[in-house]
Amino acid sequence: MTGVTPRRRPRAHIDTIGDRKLSPATLMMGHGYDPMLSEGSLKPPIFLTSTFVFENAAAGKRHFEGVTGKRPGGAEGLVYSRFNGPNQEILEDRLGLWEEAEDALTFSSGMSAIATLFLALVRPGDTIVHSGPLYAATETLIAKVLGRFGIHWLDFPAGATREEIDEVLSKANAGRVALIYLESPANPTNALVDVEAVRASRDAIFGTGPDAPPIAIDNTFLGPLWHKPLKHGADLVVYSLTKYAGGHSDLVAGGLLGDKALINTVRSMRNTIGTITDPNTAWMLLRSLETLELRMTRAGENAAKVCEFLAQHPKVEHVGYLGFLERGDNARQADIYRRHCTGAGSTFSLYLKGGEAEAFAFLDALKIAKLAVSLGGTETLASAPAAMTHLSVPDARKRALGITDNLVRISIGVEDAGDLIADFDQALATA
Repeated sequence: MTGVTPRRRPRAHIDTIGDRKLSPATLMMGHGYDPMLSEGSLKPPIFLTSTFVFENAAAGKRHFEGVTGKRPGGAEGLVYSRFNGPNQEILEDRLGLWEEAEDALTFSSGMSAIATLFLALVRPGDTIVHSGPLYAATETLIAKVLGRFGIHWLDFPAGATREEIDEVLSKANAGRVALIYLESPANPTNALVDVEAVRASRDAIFGTGPDAPPIAIDNTFLGPLWHKPLKHGADLVVYSLTKYAGGHSDLVAGGLLGDKALINTVRSMRNTIGTITDPNTAWMLLRSLETLELRMTRAGENAAKVCEFLAQHPKVEHVGYLGFLERGDNARQADIYRRHCTGAGSTFSLYLKGGEAEAFAFLDALKIAKLAVSLGGTETLASAPAAMTHLSVPDARKRALGITDNLVRISIGVEDAGDLIADFDQALATA
């Protein structure tokens, strides 16, 4: 009778060679995974199991102490697929590398990440202070869903100055501010939030202790390649991993990364309500992260060429492309861009001369670009936010936020830039 082979532990992560710190692009190829634990498989298998076998009863107790919050830090091993799994844990390890985050979590969608964050941090009577505009579903969640449970909100425009942010936070200081929630660039206007100014305002008004409201930011449009908010004062970063991280328009997922103590609080809520990403989606994201830098770089280069063409077209009123901020007269936005961003991204707002009729004619005439919502995929997408993603936003608020009928949101993909320009040129001829 042969003896039982002891369970092997994963090998230590390698993130340096000598004095050289390895880049995230390199670490995406294997960080957090030991092939010898999976029969030598080069890539992690998809672990389609609902539960995991404990080494012994004491280990099971220890794991559940972490899962239930009796002991901080989460489970020290695999327990049950509502809590954790090999694919999800490898993905979370790699996701945090891009921004040097202390910890990370993944979710079944971007909105489930946002909802779980809110549910973990707010309670009846609290106030959420946020920048505006936000993605329409996020605004709906705050105002209409959480509002039913006694949650209040105040907002300031995305491009607000330190003084304007101070004014709003001072008003909110009368009650308990549970969270300061930002989105930069704002969806769909591309307006930037001064994260450093928000942090300075937060610290001045609420202090820097554990009772100060955390700052969370949706970094979907530029992250993780062109914007790293943790370096500018944010405590948590939210992602729709459906977008650039997934990058192929074939999955839906969300992410949250940043301060470990805050992540643990959200982890407890995720364990309770089960908003974790599934193993198959986690596996697909691991695939996508390997090419994230390549895809985002190519899309960014394409966007720069396309926007140069669009800016000169007689039927275009304005191009809300971050790469043009240095040329315009908005010194405030240009200053934020210089301090916060390392690239202009590949998603931008296109304002056509005219209104909804011209926008619809343009969209209907596209031959290469697809008429669809979302962004950050390998293909170019175009949509009309006022009539689609932000249709539920009240008309007065849409006007105040610059979400007009002539606004088309475009996400540039990795196609040939010349082909895209030809497509936009022929479509504009019909607008």
